[in-house]
Amino acid sequence: MKKQFNRMKQLANQTVGRQVLKLIERRMELVRVVSHNTHKRMVSCLQGHIGADTEKRHKKLPLTSLSQAMVEGGNQLGEDSLIGKMMEVCGDAENRLASELMQHELQLEKDVLDPLSQLAEVDIPNILKQRKQLAKLVLDYDSARARWLQATKSIISGTNTQALTAKADLLKEEMDEAMNKVELCKVTSMHVETQCFFLLEAQADYHRKSLTVLETVLPTVQAQQDSWTEKPAFGTGLDEHLKRSGREIALPIEACVMMLLETGMKEEGLFRIAAGASKLKKLKAALDCSTSQLEEFYSDPHAVAGALKSYLRELPEPLMTYQLYDEWIQASSVSDPDKRLQALWVVCDKLPKNNKTNLRYLVKFLSRLAQDSEVNKMNPSNIAIVLGPNLLWAKTEGSLAEMAAATSVHVVAIVEPIIQHADWFFPEDVDFNVSGMFAMPVPASNHSNHLDYDCSTIERKRPASMVGPENELTRKDNHPGHNKHCI
Repeated sequence: MKKQFNRMKQLANQTVGRQVLKLIERRMELVRVVSHNTHKRMVSCLQGHIGADTEKRHKKLPLTSLSQAMVEGGNQLGEDSLIGKMMEVCGDAENRLASELMQHELQLEKDVLDPLSQLAEVDIPNILKQRKQLAKLVLDYDSARARWLQATKSIISGTNTQALTAKADLLKEEMDEAMNKVELCKVTSMHVETQCFFLLEAQADYHRKSLTVLETVLPTVQAQQDSWTEKPAFGTGLDEHLKRSGREIALPIEACVMMLLETGMKEEGLFRIAAGASKLKKLKAALDCSTSQLEEFYSDPHAVAGALKSYLRELPEPLMTYQLYDEWIQASSVSDPDKRLQALWVVCDKLPKNNKTNLRYLVKFLSRLAQDSEVNKMNPSNIAIVLGPNLLWAKTEGSLAEMAAATSVHVVAIVEPIIQHADWFFPEDVDFNVSGMFAMPVPASNHSNHLDYDCSTIERKRPASMVGPENELTRKDNHPGHNKHCI
């Protein structure tokens, strides 16, 4: 009866052992499938060629191809091209990102992909092949354990102690080996979890390094873009435009004046007749791009005049400044003509350097335009009416049209005498082609002034504190254009 009981117990233990092995086998097969699929999908996410050497792998990356295309495109466009410069700088940045990506993928291959492949394709299949051996070891373990218990009893009874002890130790070693094989499944599952952790760590490190590259490159790109890009002249403050472009006279002012000197001086109603909207928009865009390719606009002086008016009107601050607005108005309100003219000169002399230089340039041109007033019908009064509100307006709420209407009478009284007496306000000669960008027009025949004013000789002296030596004052007061005009 006792022997039958022990036999049933051994069979039960063997049955339990086989069930455990089946569960382990299913678990290990699942781990193998998961590892295989993860490896396959991870490989498809890589952009480089697995197994290739470092240099070849870098060349085959899409980012490297993009970088090379951008750099080559920049070289083709040339150093004078803004887009060419930007392509070259961005191409270099893409190449640095490609290097980081290559290093990241090499690290993944070493720390994640290779171990997963080893696990799915080698380790687990080998373990599964040993399934029968594991089953046998479990049965042997149960049998050895039973014999070991019996041997232990025999040792206690004192019969053949040394032989039984040696046999028990051997059986224990076999049992431990079998249990190690079983525990390997648990270690394998933990290995898969470890590889997933390595993957996330590697990705985090790659993105940190890529971010560092971008944070290093972007400020440089932005700074170079700011220095390369020609920002619009229209709507930009005069000082900012002149500083950025390295000019003395604003580009729209010089370009429009040069075009009008060539084709618009005898155009009737210049600055008064509205230009075509599409042509005006196209010209303003060309001037914003700082292009000197303006030939197509020479034939439409009204569009050119409209662009000049638009530039003056769109300045954030009028050319004659907000700061001096009240002083301009007060000067124009002086009742005595001679004192009024001198008061205007005093205010004019207070203009900031850039404003005064550009106003002088513009007034000299408008004075020349008025010389052909019999043909173009634009005498100083008419010019002041249509152009004055674009040179000075009050800093108040409301649209520019409303501001211009509110101050138009005062502005005309300011601008008209300045144009009429341009050579007295600004005795220095003006080189209209100041930048050398434009071809000078063919000199026109000498014109005599045909102004709709009765002129009389009025001695006009600038305040003593504002002039140089007496001989300079005498030279200015006796400027050839002085006695031809009166207010």
